[in-house]
Amino acid sequence: MTVSVAAILAESAGRRPEHPAIVSGAERVTYRELWRRARSCAAVLRAHDVGPGDRVALLLPNTPHFAAVYFGALALGAVPVPVNVLLRTAEIAYVLEDSGAVALATDPSLVGSAPRTVEVLCEELLAPAEPIDSYLPREPGDLALVLYTSGTTGRPKGAMLSHLNVVLNVGTTVRSPFDFGPDDVLLGALPLFHTFGQVCGMLTCFAASATMVLMPRFDGPEAIRLMIAHGCTVFMGVPTMYLALLDATASGRPKLDRVFSGGAALPVEVLEDVERTFGCRVYEGYGLTETSPVVAYNQKAWPSRPGTVGKPIWGVRVAIARPEVEGRIELLPAGEPGEVVISGHNVMLGYLNRPEATAEVLVDGWLRSGDVGVLDDEGYLRLVDRKKDVVVRGGYKVYPREVEQVLVGHPKIAQVAVIGVPHERHGEEVCAVVVPRSGAAPGAELAQELVTWGKERLAAYKYPRRVEFVTGFPLGSSGKVLKRELYRAVAALDESAASGRHHLPPHLSEQ
Repeated sequence: MTVSVAAILAESAGRRPEHPAIVSGAERVTYRELWRRARSCAAVLRAHDVGPGDRVALLLPNTPHFAAVYFGALALGAVPVPVNVLLRTAEIAYVLEDSGAVALATDPSLVGSAPRTVEVLCEELLAPAEPIDSYLPREPGDLALVLYTSGTTGRPKGAMLSHLNVVLNVGTTVRSPFDFGPDDVLLGALPLFHTFGQVCGMLTCFAASATMVLMPRFDGPEAIRLMIAHGCTVFMGVPTMYLALLDATASGRPKLDRVFSGGAALPVEVLEDVERTFGCRVYEGYGLTETSPVVAYNQKAWPSRPGTVGKPIWGVRVAIARPEVEGRIELLPAGEPGEVVISGHNVMLGYLNRPEATAEVLVDGWLRSGDVGVLDDEGYLRLVDRKKDVVVRGGYKVYPREVEQVLVGHPKIAQVAVIGVPHERHGEEVCAVVVPRSGAAPGAELAQELVTWGKERLAAYKYPRRVEFVTGFPLGSSGKVLKRELYRAVAALDESAASGRHHLPPHLSEQ
């Protein structure tokens, strides 16, 4: 048996050669042309001695060139290593060294960020070259991709995904939950270097022979303009994108068929607002870089339940384990919160160069996610929080996501992130970091309103006694709030309290 992720593009090029695969600005690239460009890139890479199993790093923005190099590397049997374009030179160098990349494909606009530790290919990959004939078949367990985690603790780790991992995840999700057809048009607003935009977006779209309209950088009004201009039927995004779309409705309202949310929790109020505003269903789901990435989703096959991430996709099992038990998996019954564990075709091979880290998360045939969740009697999964983010106040566990969902219901609150801060008596205290809605004045009065709001709706040990205000949050590449930055900012604030500074720096959102 052989399989290759490269077949996703090759087969669509055979089925619908003249259908547009990518729209990028004024450029429309058909499937025939994109596959030709990919095979041409493969020829250039081969001329630079890139072969099967070699790692090829991609430091590229959302352009057709990303797809051409990505599939070109796969066609050779090489392994793409997408790199976050927002990283600094030293961070890029770490990924290149850790992955063992033999070449770096980058854009002229980014070449200054590229360290000279590997061969940098830029204009060479854009030059015409005689395309290779086809893609090299691979074994199902062969390494297909190395995708680096966001590195919320310590250095980023490279998750190793096999061809079977990716092909089965795409083949499963193209039918359900994403339900892609050849006439669908997806707005590619998510970064292609990230697993959500790359696998759920680009690969799933190409597997259906559909069209992807690329955005180099997300912007609410521009996203709406593009969706209207190109008749987009599908949108995939993270919660911050949905908030931006709701703020940009003066630009128009596209006729979407369905939208999908992931990367972070989408407040139920925002989900319902999106459905009312754009007249389509919102499906929220859950995935990890380590699971290729989709684990569970709300889907057309059964009733959606806002506040949950639906049920596991075909071929994947989800269970809840005791989070405090190390070295083995001890499962809990339905209804009890614990660590989400996953098994199935989507689970990674392991972390590159990290046998100890791999052994910590791959236990007894399960992947330990680090997320706390609850399964109900019908198999719907509700995420409670990250295991490491749980606040322990006076011996009681407080799940920040539960508090956030209550606070975001306040009419003057746009966004909120809850963290634990050190406290002499209780060990930790619940602190709400808040982005107010436009027109709401941050200050002691609003802070007290929020404390009262929480006190009326939450158990005594759960509601926040402390409120800090910012204009925006520091976000990772997947749209998740970087709570480690909030911890650091609050700690710095406490250290400098004597100097008279009473609020967090508003520029946190620019980090």
